[in-house]
Amino acid sequence: MTLRYFTLPAVPTILSVTAGYVDTASFLALHGLFTSHVTGNFVTLGASLVHGASDTTAKILALPLFCVAVFATRIARFQVEQSGLPILGIWLATQLVLMAIAGALALCYGPFPDADTAPAISVGLILVVAMAIQNAFHRIHLSQFPPTTIMTGTTTQAMLDLADLFHGVPENEKLALQARVTNLLNGILAFATGCAAAAFIYAFTAQWVFAGAPILAAATIGFYIREKMAASKLQ
Repeated sequence: MTLRYFTLPAVPTILSVTAGYVDTASFLALHGLFTSHVTGNFVTLGASLVHGASDTTAKILALPLFCVAVFATRIARFQVEQSGLPILGIWLATQLVLMAIAGALALCYGPFPDADTAPAISVGLILVVAMAIQNAFHRIHLSQFPPTTIMTGTTTQAMLDLADLFHGVPENEKLALQARVTNLLNGILAFATGCAAAAFIYAFTAQWVFAGAPILAAATIGFYIREKMAASKLQ
């Protein structure tokens, strides 16, 4: 049975919440560091340099580390695939471990008034790796669902599809287009929910916001296991 038959929208939805949550948490707590939308670090890096801020190390390292992590995930996938193990489950578990380590470091050493300290850099870069893995395994295993980490393309496609529906499409295409719009809007709403939750929690708990990331990762694994078991019963 292929992955798409037992992976229901609950998994990518929670992944979208996670991406929004982690990106917002790191941006707020680590002085403008993006962990999933890493190209945004070029903007914050430029701003830091102009204003003379010192919080640049993690932003400089984020993109090359992200690239290495995606490359390694792809290579590892070929090795794991030969073993017959549940590949997506392994990636989700790896992400959980990385987020738990980052959360533990944040709770031990945070808050981080200086983002260029070793603990702050470690927290940020560990989360960059975790989100790079999510970006990679989504493209490999969940490509039938909208992206969970980058909302610009998702929002653009949703508006294009809504415009097509407003203009009118053939009846044989309408249901499929409506389903895609629903998935796209669900992803955007889930991402926004994660952003809002992280901002709210950070406002009251500072570095404790990072404790939410492994909780979301564990919830994703729970949904993954539930849907896989449900699919096994249908066989």
